[in-house]
Amino acid sequence: MKRRTMGSAQQGTDDLAARKQSHLDLCIREDVQAARKSTLFEEVEFVHDALPDLCLEDIDCRVRWLGKELAAPLVITGMTGGTADAFAVNRDLATVAEAAGIAFGVGSQRAMQKRPDSAWTYRIREFAPTTVLLANIGLAQARTMSADELRPLIDEIRADALCLHLNVAQELIQPEGDRDFRQGTQAFRRLCRELPVPVIAKETGCGLSRAVALRLRAAGVKHIDVSGAGGTSWVRIEALRAPGGSTLGDLFRDWGIPTAASLLQVRGLGLQAIASGGVRDGLDVAKAVALGATLAGAALPVYQAYREGGTARARAFVDELIAGLRMTMLLTGARTIAELRRRPVVLGPTLGTWQRLASGAHATPARRKA
Repeated sequence: MKRRTMGSAQQGTDDLAARKQSHLDLCIREDVQAARKSTLFEEVEFVHDALPDLCLEDIDCRVRWLGKELAAPLVITGMTGGTADAFAVNRDLATVAEAAGIAFGVGSQRAMQKRPDSAWTYRIREFAPTTVLLANIGLAQARTMSADELRPLIDEIRADALCLHLNVAQELIQPEGDRDFRQGTQAFRRLCRELPVPVIAKETGCGLSRAVALRLRAAGVKHIDVSGAGGTSWVRIEALRAPGGSTLGDLFRDWGIPTAASLLQVRGLGLQAIASGGVRDGLDVAKAVALGATLAGAALPVYQAYREGGTARARAFVDELIAGLRMTMLLTGARTIAELRRRPVVLGPTLGTWQRLASGAHATPARRKA
């Protein structure tokens, strides 16, 4: 096997930085969301409480997660890192998260792992001293790394947990992406045991099934991010990056389990779930919580708001999410997040099918009467 030269290694890190920057640019310039598939949150209906016996000031949407109190069950999920522009994004959005009292995640630290001198682009703890901060690396990289090699990614940014992201579909569209995904479950089992912080299994827009959630639980994982389909499509983003486009990227743009369906898949397994993937407003946040999510996560709409009007606009968007959540709680008579989780919801036909699948009852076509 050929050894990489210093020149080829530097070229690899430069290419990685360029890729990260192109991801940010495409999220602003292009339509990077699913084309025909939705999150299925539109198939979740709350039962209206016309007599809640509450005032808005009574509503308490605080939650405790990873040993810290959050003002609302929200996280700005990881987007970027490795470049000067990425540092500015991480710094400013971490500031927003701290001010709003919600959690924050950095983007993939692969650039930091390949080039330690880029670590400063992820060091944003000073801008978010009290909130939950999530480190992030791909499982494709982590499975070949020891716990000692991964610890600097956590320690350098003083993270509270490490996300290992699962992005098989994205990698397959990326010309330079990974093609070998063996020993992933084994890596989770090893790292859950050896790392000093919780490990979060994080999908990236294709959702988690019940079968995968069960395998993760057996490996020692206690926290997951379902990151379902219906929001940002990383397959679409990689297809846009490909010279001349990608036929496979177009074909698989909508691949995955819708976010609401994925929540139903993993409900009742004792896992703490983040619901990201197409969360766009406070009603989506409330529906995610009602379907069992511990937190809801958003990335693209927060980033777009930030590009439109800086930290002030990003903070306003986060405040809108929280306001929508609080209004939903009042309209369902739920004073706390725990009460919201117990409120009944009505599911549409597609979500009903996903629910039956999760319970082991497979859907069968109705027979016509003779």
